[in-house]
Amino acid sequence: MRVMDATAEQIIQYQMNGQDIPTLLGHWADRRPDHPALVWDPFEGEGRTWTYAQLREDVHRLAAGLVGRGIVRGEKVLIHSENCPEMVVAFLACATVGAVAVTTNTKSVTSELEYFASKAQCVAAITQPQFAAMVGEAAPELRWLAVIGAEVVAPAIAFADLFAAGSSEWVGRTPEPMLPFGIMFTSGTTSRPKAVVHTHGNAVWASRVGPRNIDLGPDDRYLIYLPFFHVNAQSWSLFSVLGAGATAVLMPKWSTSRFWDVVTRHGITHISLMPFAIPTIMAPDRPAEHTMRIGVFGLVMPELDQMLGIEVYAAFGMTETVTHSVTGKPKEQLPTRSMGHVAPGYEVLVMNQDTGQICDVDEPGELWLRGTRGIQLFLEYFDNPEANEKAFEAGWFKTGDIVKLGEAGNVFYMERDKDLLKVGGENVSAREVEELVGTVAGVGQVAVVGKHHEFLDQVVVAFVITTPDAPEHAELEANVIAACRQSLADFKVPRAVYVVTEFPTGTLDKLLKNKLREMADAEPPV
Repeated sequence: MRVMDATAEQIIQYQMNGQDIPTLLGHWADRRPDHPALVWDPFEGEGRTWTYAQLREDVHRLAAGLVGRGIVRGEKVLIHSENCPEMVVAFLACATVGAVAVTTNTKSVTSELEYFASKAQCVAAITQPQFAAMVGEAAPELRWLAVIGAEVVAPAIAFADLFAAGSSEWVGRTPEPMLPFGIMFTSGTTSRPKAVVHTHGNAVWASRVGPRNIDLGPDDRYLIYLPFFHVNAQSWSLFSVLGAGATAVLMPKWSTSRFWDVVTRHGITHISLMPFAIPTIMAPDRPAEHTMRIGVFGLVMPELDQMLGIEVYAAFGMTETVTHSVTGKPKEQLPTRSMGHVAPGYEVLVMNQDTGQICDVDEPGELWLRGTRGIQLFLEYFDNPEANEKAFEAGWFKTGDIVKLGEAGNVFYMERDKDLLKVGGENVSAREVEELVGTVAGVGQVAVVGKHHEFLDQVVVAFVITTPDAPEHAELEANVIAACRQSLADFKVPRAVYVVTEFPTGTLDKLLKNKLREMADAEPPV
């Protein structure tokens, strides 16, 4: 084949030849078989460590078991679970088979889970005892439902029973870099969450560039306390670990009281640094000596480095960008509060949303990123051609985040799309909440915004204009919150409902959500 005749797809296949998630794990299982790959540190009970060889063996046993249960290449398996080692093994086993792991938010209510399972076309599910009834109700057409670590009530089966007799029963699969391995649902500004498809090529990309972006080496240990159904835990953390042959230490969730104990006992070197973790790391009773060196955060902030006593690496990314797409390291001495430079492998533009023109330096606009879909960028929104068409323009992915390009190519974050809220690290579509609130009797018009919150960054609040027959404010607020609790995950439910006679508007009667945010922040804390 001559180079001028090669298609983009053929070039991608050539560069990624023989590479996928099983080969990432297998590489280190062959070269560092006795090195710790995964450490589980639960709040109760005994922890456990898997070496790379042991992790591969368990993944292969479960892969053989999934095939024995009828799972074939391309089929979707719902994994609805809080952090636990079984979730990680199941995630890797699905990828090994060539199936797609659909990892979903455990804060979801039944109606949301029903949508996730149906939209992704899941054929089976793996979950924990506390979610088994809800999964069964949300997805009654599943072939089977496996429950982790407890006495199982029929027709569910025990997760342990999925394992075959031994890894020798797994016959292997030819690597397919562009084959999907995972789906995560992410909220944008549209009402329904979108199913983001990641490929094995995406995982390989994250494993190659992730360790370099955060200086993660083979003897480092990355603490994963964020939910494993999010891209940060899966791609930023685990795939960086698999790329470097390092160690992932998994906690059930964040714990202020246990954080430093876990760091010191396991020699943690890297963490994803969330705002709610900062007070614990700054606490005066923190250990005088510890191994933690690097926290991956959103901005270049030298003063934060000094307060925390670690190096803070700037990194911007989202589910659709797979891993860090804008980065900055302390040693680069970049401008304070920038996100750094666009990462190698990506291209960046800042676009004026009104004119469709490229913004000048220091002019705010929407961040657009370009890379190869299925490698640097997600492959697609599953079964959603309208969303795919809207998200891409001439190969550029429109992030919805407002930034400006400063001197020397530094990217500065300004704000997110007004209809996309961030609640404790969770994306919330204002429109999704507005559509539901608008169905409550007595609500004439509604506008949902984020109100500042010390711990969660933002919480959801609703401003409403009532109809003449609306009940009293307290009753209306209770009705709105009850309706939302029935159909939405807890983090999407408004913390307060404010009744107003009119919304602030600007030119051409455009709703000014920035004014509503100011009004919300002026109200008492919620």
